[in-house]
Amino acid sequence: MDGAVLGLHGVKYIFVLNSPDQHLNEMKKVILPQGKICSILPFEQPVDLEAFFAKSVTLVWELMFTRSMFQTEDMIEQHRLLNEVSHGVDAGKIRTTLKERLTPLNPDNMKEAFRKSLSGSMLGKIVLEGFEGM
Repeated sequence: MDGAVLGLHGVKYIFVLNSPDQHLNEMKKVILPQGKICSILPFEQPVDLEAFFAKSVTLVWELMFTRSMFQTEDMIEQHRLLNEVSHGVDAGKIRTTLKERLTPLNPDNMKEAFRKSLSGSMLGKIVLEGFEGM
């Protein structure tokens, strides 16, 4: 649906949760000047960022493991964030994104989980559990 139909002429913020390459052209169109884009995934192809530069868009990435990979000074924040999430789960304020369980953990189920993940239509997470023969 065209954003103008909804009275939208652009957005200040975009949070990219899948396929940034696939959404690049739409992001260029809808992000407002001085808007902010955060992605949890890298681009897979070379990207022309000129449209974002012209609009002074802030483009940032978030990776869960950056602190531990680089031993940053604020590494303890990961511990605090995980504790906060676990308290939210225990209190019923945060629900899991678990959508499907595949068992046992074997090559066929791994291929099936991978196929579903690549489909672009998967909502939630797939859990592979239980080793075959154990």
